[in-house]
Amino acid sequence: MQKTLVAICGATASGKTNVAIQLAQHYNTSILSFDSRQCYQELNIGVARPTSVELATVPHYFIASHSIHDTINAGVYEKYAITTLNQLFEKNDIVIAVGGTGLYLNALENGVAAIPEIPTDLRKQLQQKYELNGLTWLQTTIQQYDSSYTTPNDLNNVQRMLRALEVVMHTGKTIKSYHNEVQPNRNFKVAKFAIDMDRAMLYERINSRVHQMIENGLVEEINALLAYKEMNALQTVGYTEMFNYLQQQTDLATAIQLIQQHTRNYAKRQITWFKKDNTVKWITTVNEIISFLK
Repeated sequence: MQKTLVAICGATASGKTNVAIQLAQHYNTSILSFDSRQCYQELNIGVARPTSVELATVPHYFIASHSIHDTINAGVYEKYAITTLNQLFEKNDIVIAVGGTGLYLNALENGVAAIPEIPTDLRKQLQQKYELNGLTWLQTTIQQYDSSYTTPNDLNNVQRMLRALEVVMHTGKTIKSYHNEVQPNRNFKVAKFAIDMDRAMLYERINSRVHQMIENGLVEEINALLAYKEMNALQTVGYTEMFNYLQQQTDLATAIQLIQQHTRNYAKRQITWFKKDNTVKWITTVNEIISFLK
């Protein structure tokens, strides 16, 4: 039997963790995350990390495995994930992957280009310019250097634009040209499934989850990270809005509303990303996946 990586993807708050655990229990196997935020030890409530009870049900990898002080990107993730999968596939024919970071799932399946290391000074300079001049400056600048950035999805992802800009400014080649050079060698096949959920229900789940995060101690978690607010790992939904509240730039009710709004926007981008992939099968129950894999 060919080794199979069963990837559960889709929008945040759609129930991916529960589906992945059910599958891992059914196949007596492990779970590899492809979430770009749940890997940080310091981030818990705000990234909806699986609970200690959930983590105890089956072995999990790339959950609380790194620090916000570590450099984590798609290339780092690919090396970690492939090393982990090689070990897991020695014992299992099926391994479950779960997450919402499409770029990391793509790295798992298709590999990541060997892009030269970017000088720290250039990275800091671009970050500072973005903070000073804002999103419009970043959108205009990336289009000047890399004309492939044209879609709304491209032009609203700050971290991807900054990454693309630093690559083209340092190397003279666009990040997409590096990606086109990749020819990965994978000894497993990938079966991708996404949870199909009514949009209104998904948004209701997102709104409710944010309120639950507040009750669980989100403000306290983020207050403890205030000194690190400029770090790349913390430039993410839920943390940036709460930093503004903690610095008295807004009130708590507004911060909560913005987290809900920005999370809904993020979920919409995730759905758009995975809908573009015609190899993703959209499902509503775990049994649909089990039936397909027979």
